[in-house]
Amino acid sequence: MIKGYGLVFAVIVSACLLLFGSGARADDSQPGYLEFSEISDGRFSVLWRIPKAANAQTPLALILPDTVQNLTAPTTTAMSRTIVERRLIQVAPNSFAGSRIEVDGLLETNTDVLVRVAFSNGVATTTLLQPSQNWMIVQGPRSAAQITWDYTVLGFEHILEGFDHLLFVLALLLIVGPSRRLFWAITAFTGAHSLTLAGATLGLVWVPGPPVEAVIALSILFLAGEMLKVVRGKPSLTARSPWLVAFTFGLLHGFGFAGALADVGLPPHEIPLALLMFNVGVELGQLVFVLGVLGVTMVLKKAVRYWPTWMEQLPAYCIGSISAFWLIERVSGF
Repeated sequence: MIKGYGLVFAVIVSACLLLFGSGARADDSQPGYLEFSEISDGRFSVLWRIPKAANAQTPLALILPDTVQNLTAPTTTAMSRTIVERRLIQVAPNSFAGSRIEVDGLLETNTDVLVRVAFSNGVATTTLLQPSQNWMIVQGPRSAAQITWDYTVLGFEHILEGFDHLLFVLALLLIVGPSRRLFWAITAFTGAHSLTLAGATLGLVWVPGPPVEAVIALSILFLAGEMLKVVRGKPSLTARSPWLVAFTFGLLHGFGFAGALADVGLPPHEIPLALLMFNVGVELGQLVFVLGVLGVTMVLKKAVRYWPTWMEQLPAYCIGSISAFWLIERVSGF
């Protein structure tokens, strides 16, 4: 239940930050993916998935060593979320390890790029490039600890940059309030999106991305309506059974997480570990967000004793307006 003007004000501030921080869009930041697969001695197929959002801001250019020769000209295919570039390259046998690979333009974006190099003998490496470190030296196989770190970071960053997922959690927090029921609601949300994330990533289930993104926006709009019911003292399904609503919509949000993970890919020999750690990163980011909102709320409750009554409904209208905009935008993009 929504209690206290301090909590309401905290949510208004958070909603405004979400609105202006995201530029009225959601999930603008998507990771890139670069893969080198050796098909014969010194010959590699190159797959380069460039996020469209990053490409619109600053063109990302792949810089390969001077010793690399293109056997085929790069061919590009525009997908819904990425631009896919493919080519064949040739390097001197056994000379690829130790060479430098760079992604020019990454410094001007908020995009990460996961680089995977797979040799014909079964050895594979993964490296995470970030704006602060846009180059790498090709090395031997990555350890389990390195894969754990890379995919945890990817999951953590994705949830904190996934404004629609955070807005759903924020609305849920507003309705339920800081209580044991919130714990069970968040647990249900976590369990649900973990199921669909694993199922979609492993190819067990498949749902088209655009409809999923539209329904995710619709789920936030539904919670905005539930918030108004709570404020007005009317019966609310979410207030009565928050875990049920969180679990149901969590299944849909899991497909959204899977779309981001599909853009990156999983290391074939470490699929369970990478999938687990991506999910752990998502949960850590979600926990940081919830604790941050609760912390700001506690501070504001102590600092401000009174806010006008009309402000109790304002968070619902703010969240509803943002989610309605996303819904219209995503449906029109079908």
